[in-house]
Amino acid sequence: MKNKIKILVTTGVYPPEIGGPATYTVLLEKEMPKYNIDVSVLPFRVVRFLPKIFRHFIFFCRVFNLSRKTDLLYTQDPVSVGFPTMLVAKILGKPFLIRVAGDYAWEQAIQRFAVRDSINDFQNKKYGLYVEVIRLIQKITTRMADKVITPSKYFRDLVADWNPKKNNVITIYNGIKFPNIPDNNKAFESKTIISAGRLVPWKGFDILIEIMKELPDWKLFIAGDGPDSVKLSKLIKDLNLNDRVFLLGKMDRKNLFNKMQKCEIFVLNTSFESFSFQIVEAMFIGVPVISTNIGNINEIINHNEDGLLVNPNDKSEIIKAIKKLSDFTVRTKIITNAREKSRYFSIEKTVMKTAEIIGSLIKNKKI
Repeated sequence: MKNKIKILVTTGVYPPEIGGPATYTVLLEKEMPKYNIDVSVLPFRVVRFLPKIFRHFIFFCRVFNLSRKTDLLYTQDPVSVGFPTMLVAKILGKPFLIRVAGDYAWEQAIQRFAVRDSINDFQNKKYGLYVEVIRLIQKITTRMADKVITPSKYFRDLVADWNPKKNNVITIYNGIKFPNIPDNNKAFESKTIISAGRLVPWKGFDILIEIMKELPDWKLFIAGDGPDSVKLSKLIKDLNLNDRVFLLGKMDRKNLFNKMQKCEIFVLNTSFESFSFQIVEAMFIGVPVISTNIGNINEIINHNEDGLLVNPNDKSEIIKAIKKLSDFTVRTKIITNAREKSRYFSIEKTVMKTAEIIGSLIKNKKI
């Protein structure tokens, strides 16, 4: 790319807020200039304090003003920031790229309307008006995109059903900027489990906490923040586990890595995942992983080779896997294989493929 390209990235969350889109956006900011692409970021928090509907109009205006000297618009969300970004792109005739790493309608249905269906079952059912309106906006935004990026083949197939232009949906795995850290694998504290992520229902942290009643010699550390924080704190207290289960809250990446290295096992009991940074990072730093056989996780982990896979919320399977990783031979094999596998998900591959897509969209638009 000879001429410098300018892109605007709109995102629902951005540091110090936590979440996959926040991490991914920062990586784009840092790495895209290597491909002669300048990245500007507009997070939704600049308008979140405003009344609903009105804040989306103001966000649209902010996007419009920033986009006039921008070559391409790239959004990390299909609804709150994605829909106004899409409208601006179409009005200005700019290329529009979207990364879909979750089903926003399903997430809202789970968190706000007591829906308990899995993400796969959700695709084929009808719900209340609010959920269906969100689902419609999500589909419109996705269908209007010039290209749709998903972080897994599993999610590519799911999103393709929203989009008649199925060939526009492509997979680019999330990239990890691997840290320079010492190999402290032998220094872990025995019988310690760590998990991490947003404290939301589908992450299954409540089941991990309940499991600790059956593992009286073990400790559990949970890193992250989110809407279930109070609920999980109460569960820990009700089960009298305050001395063995600890909510660490939001942690920066360096401190999280240091804590992960000091634990024997990383467990992610999730019912939905489009791509897990935490799993790949744990694999890289030498902490054996137990996770669920859902979403794209089996694209990251080969069962019994570089990690262990279990069914979501299956207490007996999780306990069995924990005990299996106490075997030194099994543990060593999985750590060795996992570290090698993790390098497949490098930030360099992600950024290079994304830069190629951006360049081709701009060329096709003849901007």
